Amino acid sequence: MRYRSTGGRAPLTSLRGAVLRGLAPDGGLYMPVEIARHTPEELEEFRRLPFTEVCFRVVRPFATPDVPEEMLWQIVAEAINFPVKLVSLSPALHVLELFHGPTLAFKDFGARFLARLMGYFVRGESRTLTVLVATSGDTGSAVAHGFLRVAGIRVVILYPSKRISEAQEKQFTTLGENITALEVSGTFDDCQRLVKQAFADEALNQRAFLTSANSINVGRLLPQMFYHVAAYRQLPVASVPLIVSVPSGNFGNLTAGIFAKRIGLPVARFIAATNANDAVPEYLRSGEYHPRPAVATYSNAMDVGNPNNFPRLLDLCRNRLENVRKEIWGHRATDAETLNQMSAVWDRYRYISDPHTAVGLLAWEAYRKEHPEPSQGLVLATAHPAKFAEIVEKGIGVGPPLPSRLAEYLERPKLSLPVSSNYEDFKQFLLAH
Repeated sequence: MRYRSTGGRAPLTSLRGAVLRGLAPDGGLYMPVEIARHTPEELEEFRRLPFTEVCFRVVRPFATPDVPEEMLWQIVAEAINFPVKLVSLSPALHVLELFHGPTLAFKDFGARFLARLMGYFVRGESRTLTVLVATSGDTGSAVAHGFLRVAGIRVVILYPSKRISEAQEKQFTTLGENITALEVSGTFDDCQRLVKQAFADEALNQRAFLTSANSINVGRLLPQMFYHVAAYRQLPVASVPLIVSVPSGNFGNLTAGIFAKRIGLPVARFIAATNANDAVPEYLRSGEYHPRPAVATYSNAMDVGNPNNFPRLLDLCRNRLENVRKEIWGHRATDAETLNQMSAVWDRYRYISDPHTAVGLLAWEAYRKEHPEPSQGLVLATAHPAKFAEIVEKGIGVGPPLPSRLAEYLERPKLSLPVSSNYEDFKQFLLAH
């Protein structure tokens, strides 16, 4: 498989080249040149095979010939070693719980796979690979745990000061070893800007071996197809269209969903469920894309004013608005609506949703009101509610159970380093370390 840039001005590269570079030299995002489609018979077989085998078959066309099959199998088996649970709230509404991995968030899928893939690719390298990561919440912890103690790799995580929950922060700022956390005085968009500037800085890249573990890296997106396939395996066979509601920030989650649809999964439409940072729903309404500074909300992992993966969404839809609208319907939720939805879901189903999942559930209900024809809804539950205990308690009146593996990090001291949002300060830190 070869990979091309959405910018259209960079040479084709291998999966290794795309993963280790992260961002294409023309500033574009890497995309597979083609997406192999599975037959209906193969998809039906996916329902019967062990999940590891299914994940291996899904990713194999994208990894050949860069990764030998036995190594790819090992990467998949080690990375995806936790369950994906489908909870049916009603016959027409299902929640796919993606938070049963080590850091209690869906990003464990991408981060654990990418860490092992990069570890394989840097074998024999004389230079240490520096992985730069901007996080608005759960990416940081998933990447930190995925890459912890991986030989030949160090990780630098940038996060906006006082804009993520304590549980999220403690999961990646307490590890040390090859993980460095930088507490940036600014927003997530500032963190994302610093990372992009570093990749575009030719002088810096001549002295440092840099790549990204954000969803700009195609190696993060490929394994995110796995849980869309997991939903297909568990959902009852239905004759009505399947609508998938995706809580969305940087839009890697939804982009991976469209990848999964391209390989053959029967999804009628995706819902881009956002909070007040609604650049994509606004684009779907007006046809104009206006990125802007992120605003802080209760669903902080989605506080992204300029989503990284928007160019990939356009690319998948041939850069035509009407095609994007056929694939995606958008919805925006306020903080007040999010709290009310958490309460309503608790009262109606006795189900505890974190604020991001609540945004997804709210978007599904809004879609049903506008599209009353028969359909089946699937909402991706992206994080364990205990990671947002204060907000959950504010919404439903009781705190969620605290998993022991999260509680232990809350007791650890924070090791992060404060930095400004000035690029030169960040560059000097990278060069000095």
